[in-house]
Formats: sequence, C-alpha cells, structure tokens
Amino acid sequence: MLGIGYFSPMAGRDIEAQIEQLSRLRAGAAAEAVAPVRKALTDRVNLVVAKAATIAGELLLRELQPDLVRAFERLLEDPVKRDPQCWGKNAIAKALKELEHRESAMFLRGARHVQMEPVWGGQEDTASTLRGICLLALVACTDLKRQEILRHLVNALTEAAAPVRVDAARALAQMGGDECALLLRLKARMGDSEPSVTGQALEGLLALERKEALPFVAGFLNPKGGEIAEEAALALGASRMVAAVALLRDVWGRSRHAEFRAALLRALCISRDEQALAFLEDLVKNGGEPDAADARRALALLRDSSARSG
Repeated sequence: MLGIGYFSPMAGRDIEAQIEQLSRLRAGAAAEAVAPVRKALTDRVNLVVAKAATIAGELLLRELQPDLVRAFERLLEDPVKRDPQCWGKNAIAKALKELEHRESAMFLRGARHVQMEPVWGGQEDTASTLRGICLLALVACTDLKRQEILRHLVNALTEAAAPVRVDAARALAQMGGDECALLLRLKARMGDSEPSVTGQALEGLLALERKEALPFVAGFLNPKGGEIAEEAALALGASRMVAAVALLRDVWGRSRHAEFRAALLRALCISRDEQALAFLEDLVKNGGEPDAADARRALALLRDSSARSG
C-alpha cells in the first residue's frame, strides 16, 4: 500500500507515526527542525523522505540542500524499489526549487528520468510529474546557458506524457523573451492531442506578449466551440485583460453552442473584470433559463475560489 507494500503492517504504523512527528515540526522553530529532517532524509522509506523534503521546503531549511541532493541521488539507485511512484524524488525536487537551488545537475537527471513500474496489464511511467517539476526548476538554474535550457524545453514539448508537455509550455512562459513566445505560438499552431497543452501554450503566450497575442489567441475561438476553443477562452479569461473580456463577450453573443457558451461565461468569471461580473449578474437576473443557470454556476466557481483563498 502507498508504494511501500513490502513492509509489514506494524512497520506501516510506525511509519505513520514518524510522518506525523515530522509534521509537528512545522509548529516549532525552523532551527530545531534541521536535525530531525536531515535524519529523516536518510530513511529507507520513500514516504518518510518525501515528508522530510516537504518540511525542508516549507521551513526554508536552506542548509539542507546538500542532504536533499544526496537523498535524491540515493532514490535514483534501484528507483522502483527505493522510491515507488517517485513520491520521494518529487518532494525533493519541489523542495529544492522552493529553496532556490540553482545548480542544474540534479534537475537535469530528474528531467530525463523515466520510471517504469508494474501495473495491471503491463507497465506505466510514474516519473512524468518529476520530469515536469525539474523542467520548471531548470529555468532558474544559473550554471546553464539559456540556449541549453531551451533545448531541454523544446524536447519536452514533444514528450509522450501530456503533463510534461504542459510543464514545458509553462516553463517557456516563465523564461520569457521573444524566442519563447515564438515557440509557444508554434506549439499552439501545430496543435496537440491533449487540449490542455495547447491551452497552456496560449496562456503562456498571453502572459508574455499581452495585447500583441490577442489576435492570435482569438483565432482559436471558434463560435462552434470544441475543446481547443474552450481552452482559448479560459486562457483569455486568465489573462485578465479588458480587451480579452471584450473578445469573450463578442464570441458569446455569436455562438449558439450551449457547452461553449457556458465555457465562455466561466472564462468571463475568472477574468474578475468588473464589467464581466456585472454582465454575469445581469444574466442571472434577466437572462433566459439556460444562460442564467450557466451564469450562476460560473459565479459559484468564483465564490468557491474566494472562500478557499480566504
């Protein structure tokens, strides 16, 4: 269970207690957590290592960066046995990113790591999340030339695992610059079997180019709808540009496809634009029943989001 099925039930209960003990370190002084977290990073159980790494990142225990790197390297040895599901390596990579670790060697290994594990009927790669985390971390590494980082990201745009392609597009947006914007345009234009990859490329392009990207992204807003059109709408909403709101309202007025019209209302809501929200409120009060119901659902998403952030 939980990636450690080869341990006894008693060992499992001890592990749970150890993880709970590590969790309690959050309540104390960061300096007092260094020694127990350092020790836990050497544990043979990947879940304990994962919890220790998470605590190191949350408490910003920068002095543990060498320990985190050593733990990562150890988990790469016989990785299926030592770190099933990559829980330990994922947590370590996230922690080092949070700690602003700028040396690329470990992230490069993680970005290339493939971990095939047995599942019912065959095998599956459990390292796609790890590769995405490491690609995002490479963007800030200071010992790599920009063009070298770009090579890794371009390769990742054609990865077999869709989540890695999404993270590669996100990393390109974080790098910034004209060449990254052009790569995102190319990726969006070429398309992808997974609509969320195209959506991330469009969202990143809007973040980089702002108004200059609006005509390009608007070209994906087919009034007939479809998954790509919905992704484009949500990317426009997330940009929170007034001009993007105008585009969304225009397409909503021209579309007759119920699912796409509902997606456009969600996009208007996430823009948090005052006029967009007023438009949704007016639909709730005065719109036809289908539109009023869609507007209510869109506004409910905003309220739920505000409640979580509060």
